[in-house]
Amino acid sequence: MYEIKPIGFFEAIEEEKYAVSRQPAVLKGNRGKIVLNPGCNFEQALSDLDGFDRIFVIYRFSKNHAWKPKVLPTRGDKKRGVFATRSPHRPNFLGLSCLQLIDIQGLTLNVINHDLLNGTPIFDIKPYIVYADCFPDAKQGWLEEVGNEPLFAVKWLREAQEQRDFLEMKWKVLLASNIYPRLSVHPFPKKQNRIKALENGFYEIAYKTWRVRYAVDLQAQEVIVHEIYSGYDAETLAGERACPYNDLECHLDFNML
Repeated sequence: MYEIKPIGFFEAIEEEKYAVSRQPAVLKGNRGKIVLNPGCNFEQALSDLDGFDRIFVIYRFSKNHAWKPKVLPTRGDKKRGVFATRSPHRPNFLGLSCLQLIDIQGLTLNVINHDLLNGTPIFDIKPYIVYADCFPDAKQGWLEEVGNEPLFAVKWLREAQEQRDFLEMKWKVLLASNIYPRLSVHPFPKKQNRIKALENGFYEIAYKTWRVRYAVDLQAQEVIVHEIYSGYDAETLAGERACPYNDLECHLDFNML
């Protein structure tokens, strides 16, 4: 029997799986930190690590509780063996990410461009070493079949931007950063991505109790966000039906815009 214990935990604003990209290099600028456990002599273990630009982080996918032998990756429309993907639905729920290290302050490692959720248990940290870990000519298996899909730029029309700013500034609803990973990689309906097609070429993406309507310009490789609206029906907004998420006041205030 093998036992593995966390050496620390990850801290970030991202709480939900759909709020982070599938790969750490996709979502640019999001910051987080690894906070190691005190009283374990980890201060000495961190010696000399601050000279490295990148680190490998081994962790547990804490929101996954069942594994799947075959999964549907973000790229492509065919199921693949889980060992041929980066899917979190793994037998031992172990993840491996290469993160950019900003600095180290005591037992805290500040990183950027991550794909981890707040509260993720951290099991180990290793430096990324160019001569040992970089193989630019390596074959990419089934990924070579689907090709290198460029990211979509996400643009907000003025009305949508005002709605977004209102929710973020007054109600701390971080909608933009939470939907960006899905919109930038694959802004079309796919199993479990909470995107559906609407009429007249529009699409709708869901974030918690909010909905966002947008269009896609394939030629320009852009997603154009048109509006934000409540995901509650008229009965819930009128108080005739129970609100399960305790955010009705926010929705009513938003509808007064």
